[in-house]
Amino acid sequence: MKKNLHLCIHGHFYQPPRENAWTNEIEPQSSAEPFHDWNERIFQECYKPNTEAVIVDHHDKVVKRINNFEYFSFNFGPTLLSWIRNMHPKTYAKIIEGDRISMEKYDGHGNAIAMVYSHLIMPLANRRDKITQIKWGVSDFRFHFGRDPEGIWLSETACNEETLEVLIEEGIGYIILDPSQADKVRKSGERHWHDVSAGNIYTGSPYVYYQGRGKKKFINIFFYDGPLSKNIAFDDHIFSSEKLLERIRQVPVDIDGGDRLISVAVDGETFGHHKHYAERSLSYLFSDLLPESEFELTNFGKYLNDHPPEYEVKIKKGEAEYGTSWSCLHGVGRWKENCGCGRTDEFPSQEWRNVLRDSLDLLRDDLIIVYENAGKDIFKDVWTARNDYINILLDPSDEVRIKFYYDHAKKILSEDELELSIDLLEMQKYSMLMYTSCGWFFSDISGIETLQILEYAKRAMELAYKVTGNDPEPEFINRISEAKSNLTKYKDGRELYEKEIIEKRFEAIQNND
Repeated sequence: MKKNLHLCIHGHFYQPPRENAWTNEIEPQSSAEPFHDWNERIFQECYKPNTEAVIVDHHDKVVKRINNFEYFSFNFGPTLLSWIRNMHPKTYAKIIEGDRISMEKYDGHGNAIAMVYSHLIMPLANRRDKITQIKWGVSDFRFHFGRDPEGIWLSETACNEETLEVLIEEGIGYIILDPSQADKVRKSGERHWHDVSAGNIYTGSPYVYYQGRGKKKFINIFFYDGPLSKNIAFDDHIFSSEKLLERIRQVPVDIDGGDRLISVAVDGETFGHHKHYAERSLSYLFSDLLPESEFELTNFGKYLNDHPPEYEVKIKKGEAEYGTSWSCLHGVGRWKENCGCGRTDEFPSQEWRNVLRDSLDLLRDDLIIVYENAGKDIFKDVWTARNDYINILLDPSDEVRIKFYYDHAKKILSEDELELSIDLLEMQKYSMLMYTSCGWFFSDISGIETLQILEYAKRAMELAYKVTGNDPEPEFINRISEAKSNLTKYKDGRELYEKEIIEKRFEAIQNND
């Protein structure tokens, strides 16, 4: 019997990169004990269990194991998936297999979608970084899953109109946003727009966003069900398969004789890490309850193929046209200013966010000059070369390197020029990694996520010094010194940087020798 109600549950699986910028190894993290580090802890609580989620009988005897990646829509942060591939190849293989099986079930539309590479906030990135982030994310996806992605996940769902323009230029089929990010809608062919800025957009169907006045350039947008997603992420509905199904049934849907979609989007770590053993509730829902229910499980690509958008949408411009996100009530303020998000009695001020953003922006612009000046005699086009550098990062084999230099080098390069070219490209890699969004998300500049991006900034500066002989670090330290930690153990940003970054770098070199 044909079902009119379609259900798609999306998990955004992501952890910030944790590798030491000089050794490329993850150091022990005491807060993750008894595990070596947070990647390992969350792997054991979430990533691995979701590939073999157990269903038990009344005597707690395992009846079967379910690979949830065959059933839910998902994306993985590129740096996280590479870590899983290197450290836990069996689990990695099951993730890839889950996507392959879903393609068979959904007429060639796989559950996996891509993600922008470094989890930076796209509206706050310059246009070149936006382009590279999408290109790297797509190339990374193709490397792992062996196909082109239909959609891409935006970090924190942060989006503005320029981000949409670049996504369209790069041929991305669809994205997923929070309903609060929509501004107005209209039925295709109609003239007047309807205001949905209060978060009241209907989420049961996809929408199309057109760039400019013509209708030749466009991208599709899904808006997930906000209340249902929040219930799964923050309440106890996910601890019982039956309770979750009943909550899904409460979603108001106007079928009106046609098909409708109920969609969910949450952090993938909800299933097992944030909520222990929640992957089991999902597995029973997927394998036993949904087949007997009124809901047909699907993914976004399959639903979009079968149900082209009937409505157009405009998204909110946000303050200064920086757009909006799913985790900041103030647009994207959480990643550039003391907007109030993350404030606690222990950490009352996040004025450091603005200093950090401005300091990194000025450093990024300085590194652009270094890259262009030193790279112009090596590469035919320095930015096209950067866009393709992801291929070497994914596969540093001689064959891939030879092709890269055949495509991008102006001439046959000497050994010194080859080393220079890699230094420049690595400098640019770290200049994007230093914008990883987690560095601003939490409550103090002394957090491990912020220290991580400062490591990346230092590594980028070291490479710039090696290339030019001019050291940008003293000026950067002067800028960052204006940042104030909420902790009295640090006088200012300079003292924090010297203690936590410079000393750590020295220790890493000593331990490596």
